[in-house]
Amino acid sequence: MANWSQLPTELLEEIARRLESSTYLLRFRSVCSSWRSSVSPRPRSLPGRFPFLPNDGISDTTWGFHLSKRTVFLLGPPPNPDPPNRDLWLVKVDDDAPTRMHLLNPLSRFQIKPLPENFPKVLDISQFRVFELGQEFVLHYMHFRPFGNSLGDAGNLYMEKVVFKFLDSDSSNFVLLTIHVSGKLAMYRSGDKRWNIIHEMPSPYDDVILFAGDFYAVDSTGRAVLVGLSSSNVGLVARPVFGGDKKFLVESSGELLMVDMYLSMAASTEVDMGDQNDDAFEQFDLCMGERTVRFKVFKLDREEKKWVEVNSLDDRVLFLGDDCTFSASASDLSCCRNCIFFTDNFFFTGGEEDVVFRGRDIGVFDMENGSIAALTDYPEYSKLFWPPPDWILLSTSGATSTDSTEASQVQAQLEELNL
Repeated sequence: MANWSQLPTELLEEIARRLESSTYLLRFRSVCSSWRSSVSPRPRSLPGRFPFLPNDGISDTTWGFHLSKRTVFLLGPPPNPDPPNRDLWLVKVDDDAPTRMHLLNPLSRFQIKPLPENFPKVLDISQFRVFELGQEFVLHYMHFRPFGNSLGDAGNLYMEKVVFKFLDSDSSNFVLLTIHVSGKLAMYRSGDKRWNIIHEMPSPYDDVILFAGDFYAVDSTGRAVLVGLSSSNVGLVARPVFGGDKKFLVESSGELLMVDMYLSMAASTEVDMGDQNDDAFEQFDLCMGERTVRFKVFKLDREEKKWVEVNSLDDRVLFLGDDCTFSASASDLSCCRNCIFFTDNFFFTGGEEDVVFRGRDIGVFDMENGSIAALTDYPEYSKLFWPPPDWILLSTSGATSTDSTEASQVQAQLEELNL
């Protein structure tokens, strides 16, 4: 049997270079002392302040943007949980503050609260399985404070999708792409003094994604382009696909997919918000809202420069979030297959004619029969999101910090998510 601790240093370095995720790099360095000493942790700090985008209607007090990163994890129980519980948990972690992290709804911008009273303050993820499903980058407006010595504070979110990429191992070289309020693409590179607005725009852009190391964008017609990381040149990769109302790009099993969402207007004579405290909904006598009625899914054919419709996702499940899209294996999730999870407005009939707005919730689209329902209508799917499974409470209740040696600090970074 091979002695893994004796692998050549050059091989370990090559493996580490292929680990884009900081989570997986930390796990790699925690295998043994020889692996840890052969590869540096390569800490990458995100850029500080970005200038604000021109003509986006923000106030004169806006100082610019602050960038934060969030990671979507699928957490699984230890190999032999006691008591037996195989439930998985899907959660998004905001690690903007190094000393304190927050748990968020994996498909929205909202923090999960309140957590159960017995939820641990420290998550020892060495006690269970961890799969990283996706990352998202979010811009926040920064505002001057009228008093005090602080330069500013992070305020409300910039609402468009953001993709970000380090250009090399040096964290000082990066490029960021987003969608301007005009619907055009906007790019910012390290060293730039202002945003570069890409004026090529037959139609407003709906989504951007980092796929296979490159930036892609899709507009409202389904026309997809490849955006040059250094030149900002835009090259056609797929001709338009007309029909839907909003387009999403998502990676699945190494393929680039486009999801076409069809919307319909729904009028409500009453509003029932329930416990939707995180959502900024107002109580209106008459509520008009969009609801999703169906989806179409297409796969990119690079050679023919077209989208090819697919009727089945096979073993894959797609997730369409506010700030990122991602996919997972249905086998890994141990439940749904051939489904799309998304956020949507939900209504129900309150009488013969009355339609009541129930609130914003996660929806589930079944590719096989075309049905759409709220996540709460699927108990076997709902437990993937909430509540946290019992094994998390049992396996992490006694987690503590480790000593201050370099090796222990690495392990502590891996094991602890301070909430």
